[in-house]
Formats: sequence, structure tokens, C-alpha cells
Amino acid sequence: MGLTLAIDCGGGGIKGSVLDGDGTLRAPVIRVDTPYPLPPELFVKTLLELAGRLPSADRVTVGMPGMIRHGVVVATPHYVTRSGPRSRVDPDLLAEWSGYDARRAVTEAFGMPALVLNDAEVHAAGVVAGTGCELVLTLGTGLGSALFDGGRLAPHLELSHAPVRWGTTYDTYVGEPERRRLGDAFWSRRIRQVVDGLRPVFRWDRLYLGGGNSRLIRPEQVARMGDDVVIVPNTAGIVGGVRAWQLTGERDDPAS
Repeated sequence: MGLTLAIDCGGGGIKGSVLDGDGTLRAPVIRVDTPYPLPPELFVKTLLELAGRLPSADRVTVGMPGMIRHGVVVATPHYVTRSGPRSRVDPDLLAEWSGYDARRAVTEAFGMPALVLNDAEVHAAGVVAGTGCELVLTLGTGLGSALFDGGRLAPHLELSHAPVRWGTTYDTYVGEPERRRLGDAFWSRRIRQVVDGLRPVFRWDRLYLGGGNSRLIRPEQVARMGDDVVIVPNTAGIVGGVRAWQLTGERDDPAS
């Protein structure tokens, strides 16, 4: 299997490391701020510069926010803005990112097989057990999601854009700005309410809560969610870079 360069791209930062076939880090995770404005060419250049500070690898996995289908960007929420998450959308960036074949661009730039997925899907690949119906929700700038059935990744749904109440989307309802406004205690209660509301929709066997903010959920609220809800570390966004190839059924050749 060789070594995998795993890059986790977020709204505020881009992290990466190199892992062996068992998912063990072969170098410390390094992070750079996500630059804005961020046209696709700068995005790829930033990934290359990050990789230049890490050991060489045989393939690369990139997780990025938004709707990604077969490595092609259908929509991405942050990278089309002028100065980062929830800032004004730049029409030129919106046009550049729409339909952008990120997988092919990364493959050509790095000169090795590449896999480009939604960042929550890569995160999920690092934690799912591979049995039953497993839902992963990542809590950070907004809300990410990935659904697995028997260890196979289901088609991606942008749950974050669905309205949760009064026209407010999940992305806004539980995202970082609301956590700061509410404080961890009230925000944690809101997370539990979201979990309770989604339970009859997915009927999961296991729900994993990850992302950078999952560690901030108050223990008393976690306890009330039930034994089928598990908090997982944010490092899964890197570790999942290896297992994602297996769980998605992707091949090394993006043209195949």
C-alpha cells in the first residue's frame, strides 16, 4: 500500500501528515491557515507547499468542505468567499469552483494517485466500525456529515444546508459562531436536541460526533444522548486518509 499523504482542508486551516498502511503517522501533523481569497490554483499550490514540508508519499487523500462527487466540486461553501467562512461570496470564485475537477488537478499536480472527498467523509473513514448504519457528524465552522451502511459510503448529502428551524440551516444553528454566542453549555444542549431530532430520520446503529468542537460538548449532554452516540477525536480527519480508499471503493486511477 505504501505511504499516504492525508490533507484535511477546513474553512480556517489546512492540516496534513503522512501515514503508513496501518494508519500510523510517519510525521507530525502540520497546519497552515487557509488563505483567502482562494481560487482553485492557489488551493492546489497551498497543498503542494504543505506536502513539501512532509516526507514523500505514494498517494494523496484530500478532504475538503462541500459537495464533492467523484472528485469534482459541485459546491463548496467557504472557498467561494472573499475572506473566509460567512463572508461575501465572490461570483468569479463561485464560477471557478463549480464543476472543478479537484481530483484530476491534485493527481496532475502531485504526480501520484489522488482521492478527493468531502472532509467529513474522510473523517468518518477514520472512525466507523464498518457494520450496520453509521452516521458521522463533524462540528466545527459548520456541520459536516457522512453516512455508511455496512462499511460502504453512501452518496453525500449536504445535511448542513437543510433548515432546522425558522429557516435557519444546521450549518448556522450549530456552527462555531453560534457556539461562541451561546457558550458551551447552551450550545451543548442544542447539539443534543439536534441529535434527538435526527435519530428518527437515520435510525443509526451508531452515531459518531467528531470535528474540532466535539470535545466541547458537555459530559452531561453526551450522557443524555445515549450509548449509541460516541465522541471521536478530530485527528480522524487525517487518519481516515488511508482507510478512505477502501471504504469508498475508489481505484487509484482517476480516469477509470
